[in-house]
Amino acid sequence: MPDKDFRGHVYSARVEWSGSTGMGYRAYPRAHTAWTPPATEGFDLSSDAHFRGDPDLPNPEQLLVLAASSCQLLSFLAVASRGGVDVLGYADDATGEMPDDIVPQRITRIVLRPVVTVAAGTDLPTVERMTHEAHEQCYIANSLTTDVVVEPEIVVRT
Repeated sequence: MPDKDFRGHVYSARVEWSGSTGMGYRAYPRAHTAWTPPATEGFDLSSDAHFRGDPDLPNPEQLLVLAASSCQLLSFLAVASRGGVDVLGYADDATGEMPDDIVPQRITRIVLRPVVTVAAGTDLPTVERMTHEAHEQCYIANSLTTDVVVEPEIVVRT
């Protein structure tokens, strides 16, 4: 917990794992469960299959990319709604890149590719500017040393 003088927001997460590492790196299970209190339902995670995890479960690297994508979405919707832009849809196929030759290993780049659908008559340059304004306001992108790139596509629903 932050000290008594802290002013701001605190976010909690909990993970639990059980098993044994006694048989070495190749043998222990990577699956674990995570919660985001106050939610009472947990969700299962693992490490990336490259690191001997279960490929059918999400991994922390994906959650990092997901957090950046989700934050961009929410920041954009806030900017657009305050600016009077009628957004009708938003979809993002985001990717994170972790090169094998960088030490310490880390995600060095996250690319967000939102496809934003807006109402007919919307000024497209304004929407594009808003995607970049939202990026500047995104808490997650501002918290990372990773390069977060936004490559928007704007679609007008007629």
